[in-house]
Amino acid sequence: MIDKSTDRLAQSLTRAGQLISRYGLVVVLAWIGFGKYVKMESRVLIEHSPFMSWIYDVFSVTTVARGLGTMEIVAALLIALRPVWPRASAAGSALAVLLFVGTLSFLFTTPGVVASHAGGLPVLSALPGQFLLKDLVLIGVAVWTLGDSLAARKAFP
Repeated sequence: MIDKSTDRLAQSLTRAGQLISRYGLVVVLAWIGFGKYVKMESRVLIEHSPFMSWIYDVFSVTTVARGLGTMEIVAALLIALRPVWPRASAAGSALAVLLFVGTLSFLFTTPGVVASHAGGLPVLSALPGQFLLKDLVLIGVAVWTLGDSLAARKAFP
């Protein structure tokens, strides 16, 4: 049997974890999005993707980087609105899920993701492999924030 103090601690830790997860996702998305306006771009990843490589035939590298950056910033801002506008937060979470699905697809299309094999298992390279793998956790957080925001719509007509 769990005593009341342990139950309160568990509830407090759960709530803290939720806040850290939601607003950590907001910070990561916004920071990476703003970075795409300065120097970061995804050409190496995108040009090997059978789903997205065409984009450079239509848009410049800078336009693609800033477009992705803008989507990441918008997703971050919308996710942050959960306490006052859950419906907008759900839209931001859905956008984040789509962005992370795209990024995770690069695990399978980008050369150099697997650096070697150890005991038959692939070992991810530091870049781009480990860099891309973090999005597995981020997509999980985005899916959770999507569900949480959809559930909260009932309290906010």
